[in-house]
Amino acid sequence: MKLWCAALNKPWTWHWIAYPGVWLTVLLPTVAYLIAVRRHREIDRKVIWTFLAAMFIFWASSDWPVGTLGAGYLASIHMLQYVLYTLAVAPLMLLGTPEWMARRVLDRLHLTRVHEWLSQHLLVSGVIFNVVLVLTHSPIGVDTLRSSQLGSFAMDMSWLASGIILWMPILNPIEEQRTHSFAAKMVYLFVSAGIVPIVPASFLTFASYPLYSTYELAPRVGSLTALEDQQLAGITMKLGMVPIIWGTLAVMFFRWAAQERVR
Repeated sequence: MKLWCAALNKPWTWHWIAYPGVWLTVLLPTVAYLIAVRRHREIDRKVIWTFLAAMFIFWASSDWPVGTLGAGYLASIHMLQYVLYTLAVAPLMLLGTPEWMARRVLDRLHLTRVHEWLSQHLLVSGVIFNVVLVLTHSPIGVDTLRSSQLGSFAMDMSWLASGIILWMPILNPIEEQRTHSFAAKMVYLFVSAGIVPIVPASFLTFASYPLYSTYELAPRVGSLTALEDQQLAGITMKLGMVPIIWGTLAVMFFRWAAQERVR
């Protein structure tokens, strides 16, 4: 049984493939979330819809056909998944999690102190995000993890976790653990997600040969060669982050300016 998307090593077809592991990973936290908010009752509907949007994007990015294509056929789709996990799903999950729920979950998982420490140490959070980025986009990392369902699942979950760590100092559901300095938040986000990822993206874009055996040897999907697909992956990493990162920086800048005018 196929529980999670992994490299299939056979010609691509548009025949639907069931991945019950993906469905359970989406349904279990969604159902638990809805039960919790229904019992609590005092919650903004916008917050609920934000969390549901995060889970929908996660499902669409993980299930067939996107998950299958990204796991073993196209490096560009693999990169699209990364961008969606870290820059769409992760921040939406944080925005969709009310403070009381965040405290309860962290307490039950015994992660309160770890969560608080990471939220207050921007350098560590930025380093973790970029270490995961580099390891999961290195040739050995991709070719090893994408070859099995467990490895592919571990890669996807590490992307999501690193995205949550990246956004935690900025969008932390627990108010007092957020970084309140606009300057610190802007520099942190600009360096961590705006500058450092350009390096691996450039390697992918300007390499003269395919770096990943998984995608080089995979049956072709459409007219893209393996090298063109890899170059598109590099461009996706570079340009895919621009609207979200720079948009967030712009919002923070204008809020900072408004705050200074009030003073």
